[in-house]
Amino acid sequence: MRIALIQLEYADGESVPDRTDRVVELVRAQAGHDLVVLPEMWSAGAFDYRGWPDRTQTVDGEVISRVAQAAREIGAVVHAGSIAEAPENEPGPQGRGLWNTSVLLDAAGERIARYRKMHRFGFGNGEPRLMEAGEEVVVLDLPAPANGLRAGLSTCYDLRFPELYRAQLDQGAELFVVPAAWPTARVEAWRLLLRARAVENQCFVLGCNTAGTHARTEMGGRSAVIDPRGEILAEAGTGEEVLSVEIDPAVVPEFREQFPVLADRRLPPIFGGVS
Repeated sequence: MRIALIQLEYADGESVPDRTDRVVELVRAQAGHDLVVLPEMWSAGAFDYRGWPDRTQTVDGEVISRVAQAAREIGAVVHAGSIAEAPENEPGPQGRGLWNTSVLLDAAGERIARYRKMHRFGFGNGEPRLMEAGEEVVVLDLPAPANGLRAGLSTCYDLRFPELYRAQLDQGAELFVVPAAWPTARVEAWRLLLRARAVENQCFVLGCNTAGTHARTEMGGRSAVIDPRGEILAEAGTGEEVLSVEIDPAVVPEFREQFPVLADRRLPPIFGGVS
């Protein structure tokens, strides 16, 4: 399986339409890849909280529709990163009606999964003050041409909560896809946690981070592909970059059989196992 992680760099002065045009061209340039991944909240500005109300989208809105068209053109499964989702007539349990929502598209540009970020970053401000918390663990079999692995979806700050990844493992996950806007100030934690989630669950991990500086916050870059042993197969630098990596899905069952640590778990699954 050939994977492209688009570590996008952007700044405050770039409009959403201009940024979307640029992202669509970057996706189109990944023809020949089976799976393409974009970072968290790239259209809304992940740390630009004040700008979110003017940059909300629906999962069928302009941003996702443009990326879906690019997915159709190159025939790849595309994780469109996440948007500031404000669906019509859905106020949410806290009345905010805004979610940090990831969208996964198949090679025909059809939406096959939506994941609403469960753990909101900000310690009472930012996401917790403005956004609803997602409630659904999302795991699915990737379709062609990326077929061969069962993927769990999460976003950025979720990475600090290992119980989410255990829940995904218990639903059969072999690959974790993690779009992010992780800042430079804590980038070493990002690098460590990507490897930790891979090692403890014997899964591939795709961490697609953001580059550049927006809302006075410098992004950390260092997107990476980690194998089930915790080895870094590829890692980006700190600027805009496309990380292209080939992985072998057969590595997951082979390594789990060679080193069957998961069979020694003592605590029962929290959210239930594979149905």
